Amino acid sequence: MTTARAEVFRLRVRGEQDVFVARQRGREVAALAGLEHQDQIRVATALSELSRELATLPGEVTITISLGAEPTPALVLTAEWAGGGGNPEDLEGVRAAARLTDGCEVRQADTGGSVRLIKRLPPGSGVDPDQAERIRSAVRESRPADALATLRSQNQDLLEALESLQARQEDLLRVNAELEETNRGVLALHAELSEELEETNRGVVALYAELDDASTRLREASEAKTRFWANVSHELRTPLNSVLGISRLLLDPEGGALDAEQRHQVELIRDAGAMLLSLVNELLDVAKAESGQIEAVIVPTDLGAVFDELRATLRPVAGAEVELVVERPEIDVVWTDPVLLGRILRNLVSNGLKFTERGEVRVRAGLDPGNGEVVVRVSDTGIGIPAEHQQRVFEEFYQVRGHLQAASGGTGLGLPYSRRLAAILGGSLGMESEPGRGTVLTLRLPARPAGEAAAGVVPLGRVLVVDDDPAVRALLRRIVEGFEGQVTEAGSGPEAQRALAAAVPDLVLLDLDIPAPTGSEVLAGMRAEPALAAVPVVVVTAAQLTDARRRDLGRTAVVVDKAQLSGPVLVAAVGAARDLVGRAP
Repeated sequence: MTTARAEVFRLRVRGEQDVFVARQRGREVAALAGLEHQDQIRVATALSELSRELATLPGEVTITISLGAEPTPALVLTAEWAGGGGNPEDLEGVRAAARLTDGCEVRQADTGGSVRLIKRLPPGSGVDPDQAERIRSAVRESRPADALATLRSQNQDLLEALESLQARQEDLLRVNAELEETNRGVLALHAELSEELEETNRGVVALYAELDDASTRLREASEAKTRFWANVSHELRTPLNSVLGISRLLLDPEGGALDAEQRHQVELIRDAGAMLLSLVNELLDVAKAESGQIEAVIVPTDLGAVFDELRATLRPVAGAEVELVVERPEIDVVWTDPVLLGRILRNLVSNGLKFTERGEVRVRAGLDPGNGEVVVRVSDTGIGIPAEHQQRVFEEFYQVRGHLQAASGGTGLGLPYSRRLAAILGGSLGMESEPGRGTVLTLRLPARPAGEAAAGVVPLGRVLVVDDDPAVRALLRRIVEGFEGQVTEAGSGPEAQRALAAAVPDLVLLDLDIPAPTGSEVLAGMRAEPALAAVPVVVVTAAQLTDARRRDLGRTAVVVDKAQLSGPVLVAAVGAARDLVGRAP
């Protein structure tokens, strides 16, 4: 409620005449305060009803009108009385006055009570002592009208109110008629739209059925295409291998003498057959990738060894004016499938050499510090690829026509196949190229955290090496001792069991193919023994494991291929094995 107030009028109510005066003064003050005509009548009527009702109480009643400034400008109408009596909230006049104003507060005690009414002034109205004084002066100078004049004024107000109500009623009747007309239109439109929507839904359902049928046919066609590729590839490989074998026999010096022309023709047959066999193998690989028959075997892989093999394999293919530069990778170990990674890189480098007439093809690898991915980039200074072809070259069989493409041949499967393999490895393959400036192909592969924490797995501590090949044990001993490890060797399953019973090692390097009990049985026995269950185990094997077998071993050990064995690979595998059993370095 308003707190700071300036009184502009006060009246003691003694009879009916004072009720008329209260009404007249209330309307005058409301007008001077800036209220509109209807609000002036509301204020006057509220004071009239309030003073008339309270005049019936036994005590003395005083009416005051004040200007309030807080929290918003308002007229404050206050009626106070002395002495007890009934509850003012039960009086009809008090309830009527409350309905005509914006706020009502009733207080009552044994010694008297008060009713305070609030009527908000229009926004922007100023309430200050000067204005209050002007209103007080105007009210003092105004002569109160007699009862008859006041009654006439009230009647006039009532007539105006009735006319206003009648006009509003006519407006309401007109609006109701318009609403009814609008409702009829809306109902008709709703019915029309509902019918159209139902018809559309039937069409959508039919369309979905057609799409589902088309999708099924497309999937069946894709599967049929994949089966066709695989079957044709298999069928073609047999006669091609025969052609290549016969060509080699003919070219063998011990197989009989050939003149120069015959040798040249046989060499052409051999080279054409080799190229055709390569294309058939590529087609078969794509068919396998599409059908989901290729599964990645993720192991710690020595990236340097992969790069060395790439350099040795493809450097002889480079032209006289093209240099193949394979940089030493900035990261030693990556968790991936070395076979699939090698296929991707051979495809990318072969493409670079094929479409570069002079300059270089460069391969480099590092770790992206932003997201921890392994990034391998193959860049060349070749002819480049126009922007409109850069996405389409990843489509099967699509080739950018040009003199180098016509000379080199190919099926247009290399890049699509490489992107599919990158996805199988959990990575991606992207391209940036500019005609005449060259191309950069970027292979991104996920990095395994355990493979990066080499510092956390040294020294290796007490290591049990179990392998029936003394040469492999000697190699593992050299690697382990390089990381401050103490080695105990076992050449069979029984020797391994005795060594485990004698002392619990910090790490076990275990071959699967050892005299019974086999490495698998030794591992199962360790996991069943509480004292050995938490010992990290790295399975070092040359066996060709099925995917199911590799997954089964991977639940309790890390598997490393002997062909990939090196110091960094072993360190990464040990870190992963410790993570697997929850043992800190």
